[in-house]
Amino acid sequence: MSLTEQTAILQKYLDLDQRGAVIAEYVWIDGSGNTRSKGRTLKGKITSVDQLPEWNFDGSSTGQAPGHDSDVYLKPVAFYPDPFRKGDNVIVLAECWNNDGTPNKFNHRHEAAKLFEAHKDAEVWFGLEQEYTLFDHEDHVYAWPKGGFPAPQGPYYCGVGAGKVYARDLIEAHYRACLYAGITISGINAEVMPSQWEFQVGPCTGIAMGDELWMARYLLARVAEEFGIKISLHPKPLKGDWNGAGCHTNVSTKAMRQPGGMKHIEEAIQKLSKRHAEHIRLYGADNDMRLTGRHETASMSTFSSGVANRGASIRIPRSVSKEGYGYFEDRRPASNIDPYLVTGIICETVCGAIDDADMTKEYERESA
Repeated sequence: MSLTEQTAILQKYLDLDQRGAVIAEYVWIDGSGNTRSKGRTLKGKITSVDQLPEWNFDGSSTGQAPGHDSDVYLKPVAFYPDPFRKGDNVIVLAECWNNDGTPNKFNHRHEAAKLFEAHKDAEVWFGLEQEYTLFDHEDHVYAWPKGGFPAPQGPYYCGVGAGKVYARDLIEAHYRACLYAGITISGINAEVMPSQWEFQVGPCTGIAMGDELWMARYLLARVAEEFGIKISLHPKPLKGDWNGAGCHTNVSTKAMRQPGGMKHIEEAIQKLSKRHAEHIRLYGADNDMRLTGRHETASMSTFSSGVANRGASIRIPRSVSKEGYGYFEDRRPASNIDPYLVTGIICETVCGAIDDADMTKEYERESA
C-alpha cells in the first residue's frame, strides 16, 4: 500500500464526528528531561484549566518513581489547541506530583512559579532561542554524507538553497503547529552547522516562558515523528570544528525596559557574575563540551560580558547599548536545559531569593 493510500484511509477516520467529545493529550516531563504524553476523552469543550481533571501514570516506566510505589499524579497547569487532531481537542501541560502531596523531584515548575509570583511586580520577560539538531533513524546527522562530512561551516547559517539547508518542510510544519497552538513563537532560522536549526519563543512573562518552550519542544518532536526524523537537544552533538547547540536566554525586567534601564542591566550582570558556578550547574548537561571559548561561546570556567560580543557569557545587544535600555542575553545555557530551572535561577539572582524557593536546592533534590 502506498503512502498516498495510507493517508487517504487515515483521513477517512480523522473526518469522523466526535459527537461532542474532546480528546485531551496530557503532556509531562519525564525523569530524563524528555516529554511524554497520553490521551483521554472528556465530555465537552474546555475553556478553563479548572475543567481538566487530574490524572496519573506509571512513574516506574518514566524514571520518576519506584516500581513498588509507581503512581505519579498529573496536575494540569495549561492547555493549548491541538494542531494534530484540531477541532476542540486540546494538548494539556501537566505538573508531576507524588502521592504524598509533594512535587515530583523532576517537577521544577512548582518552585520556579513561587519565585515569579513573589517578583511579579518586576514583570520579568524572557525570550528563549532553542537550537536543535536533526538526525536520521541510523543516528547520523540528517542529510549528511554517509561516512563523510559536508563542506565546512559558512554557507549554512540562515542559508537558502539546496545543499545549504535541510528539512525546511519539517521546520515550516513545526512553525505552523506552534502558531495554531497559540505558542508565542517569534521566529526560526537555519543555524551555523548544517541540519541544525533554531526557533525562538517569547517574549513571555514569568512561568509562561517555561510552559511555552516545553510545549514547543513537544510539538517539534511530534512533527518530526511524522517526518521520520529524530530531534537532538545535545549541546555538542558532533565533535570537531562544528558549532554546538545552545538555548540563549534573553532577559529584561520592567525597569530594564524603561529609559535609563542600562543601569539595571549592569546591576543584573554584576549579580550574575557572583553566581556563575551556581548558574552553570543548572544550565544543562554536557555543557562543558560546548562552552569552550570557541564556536561563539565563552569559557565555562570564567564569567564575561560585553556589547555585541558573542564570545561572552552575557551579551548586551548593540542597539540596547545605544538606546540605554532594553534587555541582555545570557549565552551560557545549553540546548537541553530545563527552562524552569534556568528562568527560575535568573529571577532568583536578578530579583532576589525568597525563603521557600531555591533553584539550586531544587536541582540538588533531583540529583539526589
